[in-house]
Amino acid sequence: MPGAVVIGAGPGIGQAVARRFARAGLPVGVIARTRATAQAAAEAVAQVGPRVVARAADSTDETALRAALDAIAEELGPPDVVVYNAALIRPDAPGELSAQAQLDAWAVNVVGALTAAAHVAPAMASRGRGTFLITGGMPEPEREYVSLSLGKAGVRTLVALLDQQYGPLGVHVATVTVAGPVAPGTAFDPQDIAEHYWRLHTQPRHDWEREIVHGG
Repeated sequence: MPGAVVIGAGPGIGQAVARRFARAGLPVGVIARTRATAQAAAEAVAQVGPRVVARAADSTDETALRAALDAIAEELGPPDVVVYNAALIRPDAPGELSAQAQLDAWAVNVVGALTAAAHVAPAMASRGRGTFLITGGMPEPEREYVSLSLGKAGVRTLVALLDQQYGPLGVHVATVTVAGPVAPGTAFDPQDIAEHYWRLHTQPRHDWEREIVHGG
């Protein structure tokens, strides 16, 4: 059975999405920046799913991210759905961060997603099916979160571009925009948010959506 890969599988949305796909019977690969986080995610997924593989990779390290995706594909087969959930979330006002810090945030929030898509989407397109999803946010920019606002605006543009490139070839590219702070037991419970990813992945092609906004 084609599997799922979640990049940025830390506690919260990443683990919740990985568990949601595992509950549906899909083998799941999880990628996190540290081995400890990746292993914790694997243990959480293993409680509900048939098979899980964990790899550590920094999403800003192109070589490491591509290698992790290849390693998971070798064990589980080519993924049918890839979720990019990595993000650098921190408050910063206009001009507060250095140029390098802004570039570092952009690398996590946008460039890592582009790297992952460039690695997996062509193979999905050649098979005529697949799903590539990105966790979005900041439906309106906020001056208290400059780098994140810029990054999530970049995600929306990236999704549009990937949809133009791969959508006609059978790849569903979309974003789940989370419009608030994620916490269990709230209107932004990660388990509730995870349902959006599953719904996007299972949508018939004629019903494809490019963005779902979880407003709480």
